[in-house]
Amino acid sequence: MSKRPRRNHSPAFKAKVALAAVKGEKTLTELAQQFDVHANQITQWKAQLLDGAAGVFGPEPKAGADAPPVDVKTLHAKIGELTLANDFLESALGKAGVLPSAKR
Repeated sequence: MSKRPRRNHSPAFKAKVALAAVKGEKTLTELAQQFDVHANQITQWKAQLLDGAAGVFGPEPKAGADAPPVDVKTLHAKIGELTLANDFLESALGKAGVLPSAKR
C-alpha cells in the first residue's frame, strides 16, 4: 500500500467543504467521502470558518490600534530635561544641608 502524496486544497474548496459541514445536511462521514477529505480535516476547516466569520463583515479592532505612535526624540528630550532638573535639585538640597552630600 503506497502513501498518497500530500495535497494542497484551494481556499475556495475549503470554504465549500466547511459550508457544507455548517449546513449539517450530511454527516461528516458522508462529506468526507463526497469530497475525498478526512473527517478531522473537515472539522478543522469548519472551526476556522466559524472563528473567522466575523472578519467577513469588517476587520476586528486590534488591542494596540488605538495607541498613538511613539516619538522617540520627544521622549529623549523629556528625559534630558528631567535629568537636569533632578541634578539641579540634588545639588541645591545638598548645599542647603537637607541631603547628606551633593554630587560634584
